[in-house]
Amino acid sequence: MSKPRLRRRIAPALGLFVLAPFVGELLLGNLAISEFGLALLLAPLYGGGALLIRETARRAGRGWPAMVLLAAAYALIEEGPVDQLLWNDAYAGHDLLHGESFLPAIGMNVGLTVTILALHTVWSICVPIAVVEAFVPDRRTEPWLGVPGLVVTALVYLGGVNLVFWGTLAEEDFMASPLQFASIGVVIAALIVLAFRVGRDPRPPLPGPAPSPWAVGAASLIGTSAFWGPANLVTADWYEWVNVAVWCVVAVAGTVLVLRWSRMDDWRPVHVFALAAGATLTYAWTAFPVQPETPGSATLDLVGNTVFAAVAVLILIGAGRAVTRHAGGAVALDR
Repeated sequence: MSKPRLRRRIAPALGLFVLAPFVGELLLGNLAISEFGLALLLAPLYGGGALLIRETARRAGRGWPAMVLLAAAYALIEEGPVDQLLWNDAYAGHDLLHGESFLPAIGMNVGLTVTILALHTVWSICVPIAVVEAFVPDRRTEPWLGVPGLVVTALVYLGGVNLVFWGTLAEEDFMASPLQFASIGVVIAALIVLAFRVGRDPRPPLPGPAPSPWAVGAASLIGTSAFWGPANLVTADWYEWVNVAVWCVVAVAGTVLVLRWSRMDDWRPVHVFALAAGATLTYAWTAFPVQPETPGSATLDLVGNTVFAAVAVLILIGAGRAVTRHAGGAVALDR
């Protein structure tokens, strides 16, 4: 394979490897700009996971339903067996378990669980995949890596898993029970199996035009903001179950709408990008009230959030231009 062709295939894979931890930690506001190096250490976990999910699904001929389910499995893997946030009542010095939605029978908090499912499924995995695929719309459904690259990606991801597991264990000195590990393992396995069983048969198209990409992006921004905005701004205990209810409404309504819209004749890759762009902008604005895991200077936090938001907007502009040109220019974008 010629070097230009190799670079053409590898470039989007490297882009996804870098973008996933950027969105998942820095744009989220979880890490301050002074902790940029820590985001690089998390790249094998986030970037390796996103790339492995994308390549596995695309090589199997699967699309977004499979990637969403695999992303949900990734979320439970990271916050379950890997760093054990789902069960640790003193994670990073905070008790995130014993709130209003804590269920003693399973030792888990419903609000925390749906939150990590939303954050990792939507933002850590699906948003970076959709944005990078928008940069290369002519190769969005093709594998970017060969078998050797896929093996290397899997090894890098496993290295990231081990790094976070042992690092968190040393820092937190917490180990969940065998029953908790086994229970979540069953759920993770079910999600992975289901991912490769859905979407095998094409769904019949629906009559009528899909909403414009601008409308789809606005719906994504409003829906994701309705969940994640109040989750950061409202700190009262009573809101915990309300947030769970909001998550359920947004998740169900969003799934129903996207499944319906995607069956319409003029649904295009630019619509998928619009969904990701709306969710990205939600992270950009909600990062400002988020307190980083390691408290520091409020000024430095403001600067970091501003810089990361600006970088995200520039990335979206580049991806939007690429996918719009492929769709036929501004006319196609406005349909």
